[in-house]
Amino acid sequence: MSIKFYIPILVLPILLWSCGNPSAGKPEAVPTVAALPKVVKAPMNNPNTAEKAHLGKLLFYDPILSGGKDISCVSCHHPATGYAEFLDLSIGSNGKGLGSKRVFNTPNTIPLMKRNSPTILNTAYNSIQEKGDYDPEDAAMFWDDRIKSLEKQALEPIKTLEEMRGHHFEKKQILTEVAERLKAIPEYEKLFAAAFGSNAPIDSIHIAKAIAAFERTLVANNSRFDQYMSGDTHAISLAEKEGLALFESVGCINCHSGPMFSDYKLHVIGVPENKKVLIPDSGADERFAFRTPSLRNLRFTAPYMHNGVFQNLKEVLEFYEEISVGKTRNKSVSKAMFDPLVDDLELSVKEMSLLISFLNTLNDDNFDKEIPTSVPSGLPVGGNIH
Repeated sequence: MSIKFYIPILVLPILLWSCGNPSAGKPEAVPTVAALPKVVKAPMNNPNTAEKAHLGKLLFYDPILSGGKDISCVSCHHPATGYAEFLDLSIGSNGKGLGSKRVFNTPNTIPLMKRNSPTILNTAYNSIQEKGDYDPEDAAMFWDDRIKSLEKQALEPIKTLEEMRGHHFEKKQILTEVAERLKAIPEYEKLFAAAFGSNAPIDSIHIAKAIAAFERTLVANNSRFDQYMSGDTHAISLAEKEGLALFESVGCINCHSGPMFSDYKLHVIGVPENKKVLIPDSGADERFAFRTPSLRNLRFTAPYMHNGVFQNLKEVLEFYEEISVGKTRNKSVSKAMFDPLVDDLELSVKEMSLLISFLNTLNDDNFDKEIPTSVPSGLPVGGNIH
């Protein structure tokens, strides 16, 4: 019988904001972290079924959803790159290649996306609270929390010029166009009927529900940390346990808490701008605030931060040390704008190594990597990624 328990720890601010001194805005109750649940919740109006997930997977890989029929969801969220991208800023419409090798075709009039593509792994758990409670209909999405739920998130890239729409259709036209394309394909007619019933229309609502159902199968919830938290004391090494002990003393659980190591709140820390973006990204509410990212599966999510400006964790840690002493690296963000949780942080090389060793226990590569051999549209699987 495994014993499930929670460990109160003061978490290292690895990916978003430094939370050093516990006197700085510390909540009355000490937050906790925990193992991820084994069961994934779904909204009441979109229960999980194998038929929906199967349809959603084919849609995820089919470039027919894009304006130019050249890009799919998997173009920026491929299993070979941990359903992330290994690219600082994403290249969507009019792009070719995969991951760090993806470039624009020429000529090109499509702008770079201004943000880094986060992994889709475990987004089924977004907004999960410390004790494992979460509402899939109110799950925070995107770096600025502007959309709630996987269902609503699924349609946004299709509507966005630089992601999937391109110049081919107006924003108000593209979802209708995509639905009409799918209706014209007999195999999709059968798949939608199997997933939603013969009387259900092929429309944007059901497209979104199918993609969301597939994305809820993309979980990596059996890391060595999860095993340790479920009672296997040998799941992590002595050095990793030392990293956990150091984790406890740094004081950043206020941000990186719960099973996903994120409070899913917006904070201002002044991440430097990516020089490829001409206009500063002012984030949520135009105050340069961005959501705390999860610390899970960091192995698959480099480069780091909302704009991919840091190539490795060493650069991230050095950034936190700089802002902890009041140095700002974003000319649009003054020290006075920093989140109150930004405070003193000074780490030795050994401490950095121990912390990173512990973070490696949060990696889990046991997720769906199977790629369909074909998609119902007959277009190249994944779009122009080869």
